[in-house]
Amino acid sequence: MGVGRFVYTPILPLMHAQAGLSAGAGANLATANYVGYLLGALAGTLAPALVRSRAALRGALVLLTATLAAMPVTRGTAVWEVLRLLAGAASALVFVIAVASLLHHLRDHPPHLPGWAFGGVGAGIALSGLLVLALRTVADWRAAWWAAAALAAVLTAVSWNLRPEEAPAAAVAGDRPRVRVRRWFGALFVSYFLEGVGYIVAGTFLVAAIGQGSPGWAGTGAWIVVGLAAVPSSALWARLGRRWSRPGLLLTALAVQAVGIALPALTGSTAAALGSAALFGATFLGVSTLALATGAQLRFPRSVALLTAGYSVGQILGPLAVAPLLRHGYHQALLLAALVVLTSAASAAVLRIGFPHDAGGQQVGGLHVAGGAHVGPGHVVGGAHVGPEHMAGGEDVGREPVVGGEDVGREPVVGG
Repeated sequence: MGVGRFVYTPILPLMHAQAGLSAGAGANLATANYVGYLLGALAGTLAPALVRSRAALRGALVLLTATLAAMPVTRGTAVWEVLRLLAGAASALVFVIAVASLLHHLRDHPPHLPGWAFGGVGAGIALSGLLVLALRTVADWRAAWWAAAALAAVLTAVSWNLRPEEAPAAAVAGDRPRVRVRRWFGALFVSYFLEGVGYIVAGTFLVAAIGQGSPGWAGTGAWIVVGLAAVPSSALWARLGRRWSRPGLLLTALAVQAVGIALPALTGSTAAALGSAALFGATFLGVSTLALATGAQLRFPRSVALLTAGYSVGQILGPLAVAPLLRHGYHQALLLAALVVLTSAASAAVLRIGFPHDAGGQQVGGLHVAGGAHVGPGHVVGGAHVGPEHMAGGEDVGREPVVGGEDVGREPVVGG
């Protein structure tokens, strides 16, 4: 999924230079991918049978690989938009099924393992960046897409026999959220929605922006750094969340991310570009981990699904919001994105005021459980998101959704 979804970012400058793709058309392709991702994620949420289907997993893997191979076959922007929309939907389904399988089959294993597994997204980003970096001086944009398809095919073969999760057990409905909890959740929802708007601008245009004022290798090299920094980030932020307040860590991660997004717009040095990539890679998965864990800690019904929906809509709006600025290059777009992420941090600061850190949770296996929801490294409740903008499917039962859980007392449990 990291390859199929994110290889577009390092290939984008090549398409601008060699395929005649305009900045506005590039933004439209990104938006098509985000719309497709939202549709695929919703499919996994509304049709839990898909999440338990090996045929759905294999079909999505094949479709995702095929969309990569088809990109260089045409120069039609409309066809490219359809292909990126299909790639988004397929990558969402792959992630839905993989995460549900991960949570189900690793529930009796050490809790840090899922955090590292979610780092596969970062590994895919790094691999795709290395691939484009190696090809950019000896081949054109078409070869980059075909090479990405070949890499995806290899990873598809490795993933072919992944066992989907089994049907989850039923759960008993939880209590209605208190008014004050709604206020905290509202602040969290606004913060996470704004993060979706701001982060995706950097996630789409960071390579192109760095390439404007740095050596040719710097943009793609920075994308590799993003992926490498993302690999351990979910596990790291989840571990920090066991010692410090999640709202406080969320505020910190968002502030650091804003700095990272703004750096390439403020200075053209290669060192600043690589530093920006490291800060961005180390925070974008971590923010998702912390936000979703905080929502589960509040015991708000369907919190992860609601947060994911807001985040996904933000991803769609981000490229559209900055599209008018792209005629002047990418620096203004990055500064606006950094400002949006700072606003997200301000909303996280509001969340800290009087936050109920005990929120009815308990310690299970070294991880905090709130309302029965496993809130370790980016885990999922009821069909929701894990990592940047992702949803993992479960069944909505009563008022508290469950993934691979059991009914214990009155509260649903994730991962047993």
